Amino acid sequence: MPTYHYRCKNCSYDFTEQQSFTDDPITVCPKCGEEQVHKVYAAPSIEFKGHGFYRTDGASSKK
Repeated sequence: MPTYHYRCKNCSYDFTEQQSFTDDPITVCPKCGEEQVHKVYAAPSIEFKGHGFYRTDGASSKK
């Protein structure tokens, strides 16, 4: 199950929740009770290492 990061706009409370893809997003803050919660999106942490990820890796030089 994916883990989602949420932040309350009212009190700045940060929290994470494990939810199914079919679950509705959380909208009510568990700390202050206001309906000011939104998902926080971040870039995925992917790091490409090894052969085959660059144009010069394993390329034959036909001239």
